[in-house]
Amino acid sequence: MSQAPLVIDPPGAADACVIWLHGLGADRFDFVPIVDALNLPASHGVRFIFPQAPTRPVTINGGMPMPSWYDIIGMAPARAISHEQLQESADTVRALVDEQVAKGISLERIILAGFSQGGAVVLHAALQSGLPLAGVMALSTYGPTIEDLLDQAAVKLDMFFAHGRQDAMVPPAMGRLAHDQVQQAGHRPQWHEYSMGHEVCPQEVADIRGWLQQRLGL
Repeated sequence: MSQAPLVIDPPGAADACVIWLHGLGADRFDFVPIVDALNLPASHGVRFIFPQAPTRPVTINGGMPMPSWYDIIGMAPARAISHEQLQESADTVRALVDEQVAKGISLERIILAGFSQGGAVVLHAALQSGLPLAGVMALSTYGPTIEDLLDQAAVKLDMFFAHGRQDAMVPPAMGRLAHDQVQQAGHRPQWHEYSMGHEVCPQEVADIRGWLQQRLGL
């Protein structure tokens, strides 16, 4: 990884962690404002970690270098991606999880979150690892590798899916398919849909807050 993750510690001791991946072309600062926007209780104890994707050429954007968790080679009929780069990014997430466990955070109090491309990575990382995580937040994203991983995931996870009805970048149907696939495999996903595009809205932030409080007992 080109840059170290941005870490925002809670006011007191950390006893939980959210590892949050940005989308294509964004950076580790993209979701920092959400820490305050969530308005968690002052004693929440949640460490937020925002990794930075490597900067590399992205085929669908004319080969222009930008922060990306994996290359997108084509959009139709189905997205063609670099599975090798996606796996590298998932390995990075797994290393961050292991690092937090080594620092005393229980697996059951670690949440993986990702927006768009970052969401595809955390879904892959969570399902592949089979770890008993607190949950996964899949925001405006899709699951390019879910079908191949469902048999590996013996541990069933709580998941929060959020998508904009007007999302032209990642059509809602792609997110809904990922939700339905994990649900059919016995996971516990929630589906949240909003009147927005490829973005995050205030109601979504409020719903994330409620879900985090429920999952982490805040």
